[in-house]
Amino acid sequence: MKVVLYANMLLQRLIAAVLLLLPVYPSRAGEPPPLSTVIVGREFSYVVRRGDSLTSVGARFGVEVKTIAFANGLSPMAPLREGQELRIDNRHIVPTVLADGIVINIPQRMLFHFKPTVGIRFFPVGLGRRTWPTPTGTFTIVSKRENPSWHVPKSIQEEMRREGKTVTKCVPPGPDNPLGAHWLGLSIPGYGIHSTIAPTSVYNLRTHGCIRLHPDDIAEIFPYVKPGTPGEILYRRLMVAKVGSQVFLEVHRDFYRKDPHPRQQLLEIIHKHDLSSFLDWDKAKEIIDKQEGVARAATSKAAAHRSP
Repeated sequence: MKVVLYANMLLQRLIAAVLLLLPVYPSRAGEPPPLSTVIVGREFSYVVRRGDSLTSVGARFGVEVKTIAFANGLSPMAPLREGQELRIDNRHIVPTVLADGIVINIPQRMLFHFKPTVGIRFFPVGLGRRTWPTPTGTFTIVSKRENPSWHVPKSIQEEMRREGKTVTKCVPPGPDNPLGAHWLGLSIPGYGIHSTIAPTSVYNLRTHGCIRLHPDDIAEIFPYVKPGTPGEILYRRLMVAKVGSQVFLEVHRDFYRKDPHPRQQLLEIIHKHDLSSFLDWDKAKEIIDKQEGVARAATSKAAAHRSP
């Protein structure tokens, strides 16, 4: 047993040494993604309700269908039965913390709302399809409306025409309005955060670039978001957090094919923050390969027993 443990320790050191000897090139943006210190979400049990599916459960809690299925020994196509108990893990690393505002990370498909009086709240979102991507960048909230009319952009009217659909210029408030009951307009022209009449579309890439929230979620933050509230839309596949002596990684799929090098980014973060001795390199490689989309511990055994 001692021989096996010693061999494993040597292998860990060899992997770490090889990785650290690799040249660390700066990111295209000039700086590696920041090291987070905040994780939200939890591990819990969920009792299936009538009409639930793995898709609807994943959309509600912000977890990939395949991740829920694997955790529960199910096929991703498996039907659910009422009363069935599911293990859910929706822990997410907060990519950037604002004093007061909104952060949306496209690969995470998560919106983080920061308010000093209520703390950090987080919600899954629906975002732009690959052919109509949600833009990145900073923004401010410039308008907010309840029960809005949808004035259909000319670009979407043209899409309706190409697809042989009836071209609609304006959809009034009501059950057929895709904006739902709440709208928060962004300073990025033509884009907003809004409710939806199709809740299972949340946590997917199906919009024309807008940010879609579950009706209950946008109703929760709507009173707290005022015109002038700042925000940022990010595209960050890899996030690393250090909480006490624990290191966590979260990796998502590269939906828009804009961020192909998570391993390189990990090396940059580890190098910048001197975390090599805290990281289990085998676990880190596994997390990057699986891209499960939730925060996973990647702490070395030695670091796990240290005091924070």
